[in-house]
Amino acid sequence: MRFMILVKATKDSEAGEMPEESLFAAMAAYHEQLAKAGVLLDAAGLKPTSAGWRIRYAGGRRTVTDGPFAETGEVVAGYTLIQVRSREEAMEWARRFPAPHGEMADGEIEVRPLFELDDFAPSPAMDRFRELGMGQH
Repeated sequence: MRFMILVKATKDSEAGEMPEESLFAAMAAYHEQLAKAGVLLDAAGLKPTSAGWRIRYAGGRRTVTDGPFAETGEVVAGYTLIQVRSREEAMEWARRFPAPHGEMADGEIEVRPLFELDDFAPSPAMDRFRELGMGQH
């Protein structure tokens, strides 16, 4: 089972402020533990929304909007992707995740399971995804 740990952005992360070295050290230690346990698939921080854009789909049309975006609490600042045996194991790893913006700063992570190809009924479209090797970690 794969789970994504989503780090929610803050006003500071959206302003491009870099974490203190102590937070980088805590994150490095945590991710080293994940790697040593063989459950780490990927992890990265995301640049602020000012460097990105959104595409809105409505009425058969696409509209591109450049960042930044005001809804900081709904923005993802980074992620960690893990593969574990159970929801409970994912919960244990998530509980150990360092406070994402420092121990004394407000912050939030969200953990969500990923769909696996086996979650979908067999079909020619799903076979195409399988041929690409997607959803098979």
